[in-house]
Amino acid sequence: MTDTIRVVESSLITPKVRIIATDRPWEWLGAGWKDLWQAPAASIPYGLIFMIMGYVLVYLVEAQFHYALALTTGFLLAGPFLAMGLYDISRRLQMGEPATLGHALTAWRHNTMPILLFGIAIGLLMIVWARLSAVLFGLIITGQNMTLSSAVSQIFFSGSGLTFLLVFIGVGAVIAAVVFAISVVAIPMMLDRKVDFITAVLTSLTAVRANPGPMALWAALIVVFTGIGLISFYIGLVIALPLIGHATWHAYQELVDDSSIEQQPA
Repeated sequence: MTDTIRVVESSLITPKVRIIATDRPWEWLGAGWKDLWQAPAASIPYGLIFMIMGYVLVYLVEAQFHYALALTTGFLLAGPFLAMGLYDISRRLQMGEPATLGHALTAWRHNTMPILLFGIAIGLLMIVWARLSAVLFGLIITGQNMTLSSAVSQIFFSGSGLTFLLVFIGVGAVIAAVVFAISVVAIPMMLDRKVDFITAVLTSLTAVRANPGPMALWAALIVVFTGIGLISFYIGLVIALPLIGHATWHAYQELVDDSSIEQQPA
């Protein structure tokens, strides 16, 4: 029998979080891979959108390397929100319903206000991260204005560049960990069930607290697959992000026992 714990101990109606085995994230990836190829006409175009977004963002801030770096790594922050349509594709496949790109792009309508609040929170974090990157860049690499063409040698072959990179990674890892903890099951849950923003975030935090080993592995896998997508000049995102998105739906399904919460209509 699977152990569960309540998100709010004093409440009888909030969801329960299951305690799972450490190796379960590999099963989520397998299920996500299956979903990807069950609905390639929706999943792959969705991934293409991520790739195009990456190119557009880099083009817009090409002359300011620190902003390009912040926005590129911001995929790890905004990814859980932007992948909402992929969760809907997996949800529809699970329910035996048609799963199209049109459905995926309008999935937010299932629970508009809580999803909108989460989107605003992620947007504010992205702004903070971009500004913080600029501050770190200005403090550590003073008086230098790098473009993408000169960035590699400056970052990897100078003392100030390496210092900036280490601080950037450290601060970014802390912010990414916070976003992961509050979102790992929150958005799939708001999409699937009529729950509010606070309940979804508390459920996500409880899932991470109750399963530190599996969640650490899952976070590492997300970083690895997203990193592969980024270093392949965004081309790998076409497959990597749909895979992670579909797998995240299965993570939510296994982690959250929310049978007492009202399910959303299709």
